[in-house]
Amino acid sequence: MLKKTFLLLCLITAASAAIVNAQDSNPNLGIIPSPVSLKKSSGTFEINQRTLILADSLDNKAVLFLTDYLQNKAMLHVQLKHNNGAATSNSIVLTAAGTGNLPSDGYRLTITPQQIIIAGKGAGLFYGIQTLIQLMPEDKAATSKIPCAQIEDYPRFAYRGMMLDVCRHFFSVEFVKKYIDLMAAYKLNNFHWHLTDDQGWRIEIKKYPGLTQIASQRAQTVIGNYHDRTPQQFDNTPYGGYYTQDQIREVVKYAADRYINIVPEIEMPGHSEAALAAYPELSCDPSLTYKVAETWGVFHDIYCPSDKTFNFLQDVLTEVMDLFPGKYIHIGGDEAPKDVWKKSEYCQKLMKQLGLKTEDELQSYFIQRIEKFVNSKGRSIIGWDEILEGGLSPNATVMSWRGEEGGIKAAQQHHNVIMTPGSGGLYIDQQQSKQNLEPLSIGGYDPLSKIYSYNPTPNELTADQQKFIMGVQANLWTEYIPYEIKADYMILPRLFALSEVAWSPLANKNFNDFANTRLPSHLAKLEAGKFDYRVPTAIGGRDTIVFGTKLNVNLKPSVAGAKVYYTIDGYDPRETDIAYTAPMAYDVPPDQYRELKTIVITPTGKRSIITRETMYNKMPLPAVNFTGTAKGMKYTLLTGEFTAIDQLKGAPVIDTGNVLTFNTSAFKKNIKGFGVIYEGFIRVDADGVYGFSLVSANGSQLMIDNQPVADNDGKHSVFEQAGAVPLLKGFHRVTVKYFDSANSGLLRVMMTIPGKPKGEISPDMMFN
Repeated sequence: MLKKTFLLLCLITAASAAIVNAQDSNPNLGIIPSPVSLKKSSGTFEINQRTLILADSLDNKAVLFLTDYLQNKAMLHVQLKHNNGAATSNSIVLTAAGTGNLPSDGYRLTITPQQIIIAGKGAGLFYGIQTLIQLMPEDKAATSKIPCAQIEDYPRFAYRGMMLDVCRHFFSVEFVKKYIDLMAAYKLNNFHWHLTDDQGWRIEIKKYPGLTQIASQRAQTVIGNYHDRTPQQFDNTPYGGYYTQDQIREVVKYAADRYINIVPEIEMPGHSEAALAAYPELSCDPSLTYKVAETWGVFHDIYCPSDKTFNFLQDVLTEVMDLFPGKYIHIGGDEAPKDVWKKSEYCQKLMKQLGLKTEDELQSYFIQRIEKFVNSKGRSIIGWDEILEGGLSPNATVMSWRGEEGGIKAAQQHHNVIMTPGSGGLYIDQQQSKQNLEPLSIGGYDPLSKIYSYNPTPNELTADQQKFIMGVQANLWTEYIPYEIKADYMILPRLFALSEVAWSPLANKNFNDFANTRLPSHLAKLEAGKFDYRVPTAIGGRDTIVFGTKLNVNLKPSVAGAKVYYTIDGYDPRETDIAYTAPMAYDVPPDQYRELKTIVITPTGKRSIITRETMYNKMPLPAVNFTGTAKGMKYTLLTGEFTAIDQLKGAPVIDTGNVLTFNTSAFKKNIKGFGVIYEGFIRVDADGVYGFSLVSANGSQLMIDNQPVADNDGKHSVFEQAGAVPLLKGFHRVTVKYFDSANSGLLRVMMTIPGKPKGEISPDMMFN
């Protein structure tokens, strides 16, 4: 039985370690987002210097976009001519003919050896062109060969958005245009421009020059993560910037030429400190001194719901609506602190006059009054889900960010909803792996896989209610993103995952195909285009602890044209180490281990983080001699400012005891930083390979019978690290170590029993 169990373990390990490097039939031809229907056929169409573009309308902006791309970027001197309906070989036909049955924004792309036909109306034609561009090879040769296929495609959601916060840190017009280009290339169609906040007002309003003279400038900016520094530190450097109205018009036209609508956001009633610094008379206490915020977070200053404030906001919105022709105006509405209103004699008197019982209802009055004005101009408002509090405005669209609850509630009330919950991976200011391996961010953990797996239509909604989900949006807040290079790093490649969430049917989504087959070539295009982006880890590289007799090295670069380097000597890999060229296998002698570390390095020197896989060659761990019956785990509570598990050794002990769970909340209540060591036994009822994982905020480590199984060390936000170990039936010693550094105090110890789903280790399994 012992040998059979170990043989099964080795087979499982070998199977899980194997990565299929060869690209399969590539059903999507590398296209992102995955199209609704694609049928490949034999042959190619060759675009050459004699190819004609035949268009129904020569001044159509989609037609002009393709002509410019082929002539000035692909360097193919094609000619643009009017489409007279005659069959012409060696031509690209751009037409609206035969599109009556296509959904909105849909297109039909037919590629034969003789001709390419892109059929679509409005944005649909443009999206067909974007798909064609993706099918073109990157090299600037005299000809360009396109694989033959027939594609019929249209979006899953009407609203496909990205938000850029330019208040915390300001970004140039050139960067905004680059951001829009990326959106257009991947069929996103709404650019949410967050233009006002406590830390800066970024749009010129002619009637109120103080907004650019005062509200757009802050005296200094907090350094680093202000939660970790006492006292706070500042850079003592003035910071500012705003867009002139001419620049706004320039960007609006640039976006419209790419079928992208811009949704401007003017925050109210909260997040208004910058405006109050310029115009304190808009506050409930004008005698106070207000300044543009120099730190991040929520501030207690708020617009007073007075006629003076409403006149100001109506003037502002009038100028905003003159600049932005789209249907929607975002008015914020989030994180509005109402303590000032509670203390304000004016607000309390107003509430009595209006028959309002709570300050939430006063906020609803504020939003509804603004909505009536916006509606009177033929526009509609969008607000964050707090606008539900106190009663939702009649025609408002809700942007659900605090989870999905607000969106569900609004859809059930038959209000339009845009899903953008941070819990769904859509806050792309959050880190993409462990905190200690990533640049400074706001925290959280939103990897590529998380945003890709998000489904914007909650199961709690009926089919009719799901129709009110207009779409989905990802948000880039910029408290910790002061530079464009870092913004690129946070956006890419997560924007690609968002595009597939927003466009592709659920049945066509496949993360393995997306990440391992299609994404590498798209990242190579970013590399060639001199974009900055986050390099994913090597395909086949992973962070885990496994058991077996052979360590298989079967890798693939995550960026086409990049190289994978690896080590097995315990040192971090670099370009001086082994360059992966073909599969390898290293024997792991009995009672020894081998450690595989990998890194991807691109042609321009961009690097992935390092993965670490440790393989132990051990027979299944025998049960230990334990006869205790006491339930739970013994714990030792330690005090200190820890950043690594090793630091727990020798730390001062402040408490010991017995617990039935690994929940650390009771320890956190009265201690800023602490460590805890749990010791005891678990009982397994059958021989097998058992999976374990640690979900923790900050470092944790799990050992079974003194054998490392899961290592989640380091200072970081919530992150899961897994491993597996072969165990024989009976009791096994468990040691769990954890430290907390004034973070969330989260620790969960998960276990996967063969044949059962993963779950937390239950109290019934714990003994000491």
